[in-house]
Amino acid sequence: MRQHGFRSLAELRAESVRDTAWFWDVALRDMGIEWSRRYTRVRDDSGGFPWTAWFTGGQVNVTHNCLYRHVRDGHGAEIALYCETDSGRPEEARPVTFAELSDAVTQCASALRAAGVQRGDSVALYAPMQAQTVIVMLAAMKIGARFVPIFCGYGEEALRERLAGCAARILFARDTLNRRGQQLPTGRTARAAAARVPGLDRVVALDTGEWQGFLDTGCCILPHDRAPARDRIPTFCGERTEAEEPCLILYTSGTTGRPKGTIHTHAGCLAQMGKELRYAFDVRPGEPFFWLTDIGWMMGPWEIIGCLMYRTPVVLLDGAPNFPDSDRIWQICERLGVVTLGCSPTLVRQLRRAQDGRGPGGYDLSRLRVLGSTGEVWDEPSYRWFFEQVGGGRCPIMNISGGTEIVGCHLQPYSLDPLKPCSLGGAALGMDVDVFTDEGQPAARGTMGHLVCKQPAPSMTKGFLAENERYLETYFARFPGVWYHGDWAKVDEDGQWFLFGRTDDTFKVAGKRVGPGEVEGALASHPAVSEAAVIGVPDEVKGTALVGFVVLKPKVTSDGGHGEDGVPMTPSAEELIAHVAGRLGKPLAPREVLKVGALPKTRSGKIVRGMMTRAYLGEPAGDRSSVDNPSALDAIVARGRPQPA
Repeated sequence: MRQHGFRSLAELRAESVRDTAWFWDVALRDMGIEWSRRYTRVRDDSGGFPWTAWFTGGQVNVTHNCLYRHVRDGHGAEIALYCETDSGRPEEARPVTFAELSDAVTQCASALRAAGVQRGDSVALYAPMQAQTVIVMLAAMKIGARFVPIFCGYGEEALRERLAGCAARILFARDTLNRRGQQLPTGRTARAAAARVPGLDRVVALDTGEWQGFLDTGCCILPHDRAPARDRIPTFCGERTEAEEPCLILYTSGTTGRPKGTIHTHAGCLAQMGKELRYAFDVRPGEPFFWLTDIGWMMGPWEIIGCLMYRTPVVLLDGAPNFPDSDRIWQICERLGVVTLGCSPTLVRQLRRAQDGRGPGGYDLSRLRVLGSTGEVWDEPSYRWFFEQVGGGRCPIMNISGGTEIVGCHLQPYSLDPLKPCSLGGAALGMDVDVFTDEGQPAARGTMGHLVCKQPAPSMTKGFLAENERYLETYFARFPGVWYHGDWAKVDEDGQWFLFGRTDDTFKVAGKRVGPGEVEGALASHPAVSEAAVIGVPDEVKGTALVGFVVLKPKVTSDGGHGEDGVPMTPSAEELIAHVAGRLGKPLAPREVLKVGALPKTRSGKIVRGMMTRAYLGEPAGDRSSVDNPSALDAIVARGRPQPA
């Protein structure tokens, strides 16, 4: 702001969308991104909003900017990665320096080339957050290939569909996945899926000798492959990739409809991720960054690329955040001196209700400086607990929101923003967002409407893989010439932004529109409730009726009276319904409230409301491979659904 003469963040936000070409140019210069050939034009929208080209004429590479330039500049001894395994034992933490990572990426890139992977080919990965994951990602991007991370909880058919969709040439996978003390045969799933994909002729197991064998020879499991001697594998220096050249293919989770393959470029990833990690999270060299996520979700590549650009070490957790106990996150934060911690609201709610450890107050979290969150709607009690108990009332919560389709954020607070509980601050820099009515007009302050973006951004997907008509229909059919994101949003009287869930999750009850997050927040505000989810079901009178599901706090029992902390014992369904009615009005109160042991979610913490609805109505729930706890769906099926609370 001082550099460009702005007196307030509001002025900078306004100028960043009044002249987006100016903003992205000065931002990329400030980020220090290195180009092998500088661009001649920042933005070319002659083909229309959906097909805007960025940084034309430029050449830039993610791997060079995240790795090699740091080693060149004398920072090879600094830590790039902290790796945590599912055992949770401190002695198994494995720091990886930039020099070590550079050597491994160079070797992997050479092996990929020796194995026949060419510029533009797809290199897929079916593995968790571990050092080899980062090595494969950066090696693929170095040689101009497209990295395709796939959530390692998917089943065979979901994996096959994604491998076939991106025409993967090679698949890296874990042979065995260790979770909560159990061994899962992910390698068996990977090989079965790969066998059904034409053109995919290699599967490399990252946790066996196959990985080292691949690095040594460039070949792996096919007996007819003649492996060259190691000294004959050339060391590959890297491609001079074009700014708009694809480097990352990310699939949507697939919990609603057919998965979409989103396409992201070298320049788009560096611009958007670099902007967000620098300006919203203030990442710095040597300050560990720990975000609980998976490489198959947007936040995995987002944190790795965005942090390594600035020599910020990334903490990778290959395991469950609350195993062997719920103190695991706080132990890691204390031991590694974590400065930035990112958790989904669902994980925060789980940690808040945990009874098997000392909690955040039992550990030294004094190095924490920034908290982060994304993925779903907050409830105020959990937000305040995260702010007060984890951050000590001194760490701002950077509650961000965007999507896989833009590998970044539409909404994002900054350290200069005054923040209300659950707020997302305001528009992310360079993102021309607004709230529209159904008619496509700007909504009044305090009115919920559709989140839209009125100008392109460098990281927006370059169509969908082999489905450009679907891309246009998804984002540009509702409001022509405007990106329709599919979220409900509201700007309050003070200019603070709030989200209320996906528009396809929103209900119209007796003519009144309400998002699930609003009703869930009302349910969760009851002192006995830990978590809540709401679905809409057909109703003869209202058209749609709401059904709530609640997870009660551990100390809540059915004995009547109050617990040790004054928390009421098991409330009746009528009490919970009345509680919501008191906060939102009787028309928006649930018709029914059921208590369950857990809410079904993806591993990234998103509640699968569509599957819950189908299960409740006695219909097939759909592909459960993306659900972390499918047994929670079984408790909701119509024939044996729980009795009302």
